[in-house]
Amino acid sequence: MPPLPDPYAVLLNIPYDEEFHSLYLAYIVGLFQLGLVPHLASEIQGGGRRLDRIFELIKSCRYSIHDLSRVELSSASSAPRFNMPLELGMTITWQILNTDQHTWFVCESERHRLQKSASDLNGTDAYIHDGTVEGVFRELRIAFPRDRSPSVPDMLTAYRVAYSALNSFLERNGTRNPFDLSVFEDLCRLSSRLAAWIHRTKPAI
Repeated sequence: MPPLPDPYAVLLNIPYDEEFHSLYLAYIVGLFQLGLVPHLASEIQGGGRRLDRIFELIKSCRYSIHDLSRVELSSASSAPRFNMPLELGMTITWQILNTDQHTWFVCESERHRLQKSASDLNGTDAYIHDGTVEGVFRELRIAFPRDRSPSVPDMLTAYRVAYSALNSFLERNGTRNPFDLSVFEDLCRLSSRLAAWIHRTKPAI
C-alpha cells in the first residue's frame, strides 16, 4: 500500500509561459483561498530522472489540475507541448490504479476544444475558465466546493494584492521568471496570509 497523499496538496500541471502568468497567479491565490496548497514541478530538486521525480510528486498530492488551454503552441517556438499531456497520462494511470488516492481535473479556455485535442478524454467534463482570472476562480469553486467558499470578488481582492507584489518578488529573487521556485514560494506565503485575512473578515452565513 503506497503512503497516503497530502489531503490538501494540489499539483498544478500548467504551461510555463508569459501568456499564462495571470492564470498561474490565479491558481495559486484561488487554491489557498479554498484551503488547499498548490505544488509545481519546479519544486522537484536533486538528482535522478526528472520523470520519476514528477511521478513521485503526483503520488504525494491528493489532487491535480491539468490546464490544457495552451497545449497547442509554445510562446518560445511553434512546437506543440507534450509535457502536460504526458503528465496527465501519468496521473490518470496512477488514479486508475489507486482510485481513492487521487482526483484529477482538466481545465480549458474554450468549450468543446478538449474533444478535438484529446478525443480519448471524451466523457471527461473539462472546467472552462475562458482564459480569465475570474474564470479560474469560478471553476476552482466548482471543482472544490466548500461550506464557506470565498466569493469570486473576495478572491479577486486577494489576487490584486498578490499581483501588486509580484514585481518585488521577482526583483528580490533576481529573476524575471515568476515560475522560479523562489518566486513561487514567495507567492504561496503571501497567498496563505491573504487567505487567512479573507476568512477572518468574511462574515458567517
